[in-house]
Amino acid sequence: MAENEKTKSLESALYSAADALRSKMDANEYKNYELGIIFYKYLSDKLLYQVREDLGTGNETLEECQKLYEENYEDSELQDDLKSTFSYSIDRYHTFTYLIDEINGKAVDEDGKPKTFQITDLADAFNSIESTSKDFDGLFQDVQLYSPRLGNNAQKRTDTIAAVMKAIAPLDVAGNDSDSLGDAYEYLIGKFASESGKKAGEFYTPQRVSELLTKLTLVGKKDNYKDGMHVYDPAMGSGSLLLNFKKYLGPDAGKHIIYYGQEINVSTYNLAKMNMILHGVDSANCDLRNGDTLDEDWPPIADNLFDAVVMNPPYSLHWSANKGFLDDPRFNSYGVLAPKSKADYAFLLHGFYHLKNTGAMAIVLPHGVLFRGAAEGKIRKKLLEDGSIDAVIGLPANLFYSTSIPTVILVLKKDKKDRSVFFIDASKDFEKGKKQNILREEDIQKILDTYEKREDVKRYAHLATFDEIKENDFNLNIPRYVDTFVPEPPVDLKKVAKELTKTQKKIDKNEKELVGMLKELTSDDQDVMDGLHDIIQYFEGDIK
Repeated sequence: MAENEKTKSLESALYSAADALRSKMDANEYKNYELGIIFYKYLSDKLLYQVREDLGTGNETLEECQKLYEENYEDSELQDDLKSTFSYSIDRYHTFTYLIDEINGKAVDEDGKPKTFQITDLADAFNSIESTSKDFDGLFQDVQLYSPRLGNNAQKRTDTIAAVMKAIAPLDVAGNDSDSLGDAYEYLIGKFASESGKKAGEFYTPQRVSELLTKLTLVGKKDNYKDGMHVYDPAMGSGSLLLNFKKYLGPDAGKHIIYYGQEINVSTYNLAKMNMILHGVDSANCDLRNGDTLDEDWPPIADNLFDAVVMNPPYSLHWSANKGFLDDPRFNSYGVLAPKSKADYAFLLHGFYHLKNTGAMAIVLPHGVLFRGAAEGKIRKKLLEDGSIDAVIGLPANLFYSTSIPTVILVLKKDKKDRSVFFIDASKDFEKGKKQNILREEDIQKILDTYEKREDVKRYAHLATFDEIKENDFNLNIPRYVDTFVPEPPVDLKKVAKELTKTQKKIDKNEKELVGMLKELTSDDQDVMDGLHDIIQYFEGDIK
């Protein structure tokens, strides 16, 4: 089977595995169960495949690997190798394969007695993995095994989880290469986001928008990163934006990318950690943090400046805007703070502060950042005077699961040679979907090609000088710079007059026919006949 077909088959099977949960809760809840259990199976299967490599012939099934593991569990050499290979450990009676044997009535304990599956067994397995490394601490906390949503008693909850595990059990999630499994995991996150509605905004940026953001930071710079790069997402969600760099730089450079990300929601932060591991990202190349990006600056600026910063932060979020932030080096050179009711520029300035002089930043924000006044106007003016804003790209409405509003991408740089700003109005290029509009590959490529050439395109793009922007009082509203108005074609009045004459003749003809039919009507009721006479007179007068 071709690699692409294998990935699609895995995607489909993983998505179907959630059937046992769909009738019990919405997607924003059941995603935690399925994604968590898939991740658990991945960790378990990877460990058992290592046991096969150490003790087997290389052809053993997972069930045979499990038997080898149970038989040789006390072997110190085996345990030393597993500890040096993995940053986690799993007891022989806590593997996914052993629990499936329990579910299927095949398992026995160390005394040879039959063992049946209880939901506490899976809870113990999760706890044992979490306790082995700080990287796994709290990773399974959103898989709420004792929730009444799974069933109204212990047995029903056990049956529900057993059904999910049995659906996932036949899938080879560890034998596939990391990119295939990672792509399948991304597919699942996207599917769950589609079903979650507005709640999806907490953890997911649509893949096509994510692709565009990543590629915009690489335009003209890709060759600089053959040996890898440092990338940062201060509002990382599930980590998809960061992982795109690995995809678009290629496998060689991808091995040397250093990822930094911060996320305030602990559930989403855990999802990002799982996503990184399933994409084969080495823990040494990954520094993720659960924290508030605005209230506490991270990472330390002395240690980290980034080749690329990408971000899709929550729009117009309330933040503290405490006056103390006026002394914060992220904000102090602008003299004012983003308003308390709209943190958009606070996120932008945070990301820009952490950008290298040679790097590029791409951030998605609502259109209001282009023209709102007061403090935001002052920040925007300072950025423009410094030549920091490189491009303004208007996107179509209804691209995101969390909002239907049109959005804009701002591209920022620190090493620009002038203060011009390149405007692109891409708001009309998309495919209409059932729930959301979709950027097509040709739409993305058109934006990238136009951005790279930096030349005017009628009704699509314009390179505005600093003087133009200054004349517009530093208002960056796209219609001020890109005229997308398409004039109506000129009206041929002679043709219209001919059509009107032709239509009138048809009306006259129809009225004459109608009068003829009315004259043939008769009635014994004199009132009816008088009425008919009046109607006939009206039409005959009109015809004359």
